[in-house]
Amino acid sequence: MVLDRAGNVQAALRDTLSARHTLEIAERKAGMAIMSGIDSGEFRDARGDIRPELNHINGLIVMEGGLPIRAAGSLIGAVGVSGAPGGDKDKACAAAALKTVEERLEFAQ
Repeated sequence: MVLDRAGNVQAALRDTLSARHTLEIAERKAGMAIMSGIDSGEFRDARGDIRPELNHINGLIVMEGGLPIRAAGSLIGAVGVSGAPGGDKDKACAAAALKTVEERLEFAQ
């Protein structure tokens, strides 16, 4: 799932064999990356249980797998991945996706 900086869906892909909730979870992970401005897993690890109310905000989920997208030093959106057997694999998939467009993002700087 790719969101713009306002949290609007710009692109979404789902394998036909994946659970129907994977898109919603991916969107919420990307939403957390936009709200926090950092990797959703890093945000989760840094916050501990100080802010448990963030688990109850519509559009956000505190799980690994959401990464911010930056160009020219600005947050322009986020990518969120869900469906792998573990958030670390979701994060790796999101990072690989960003790596494929890295040159175009750097060019924008």
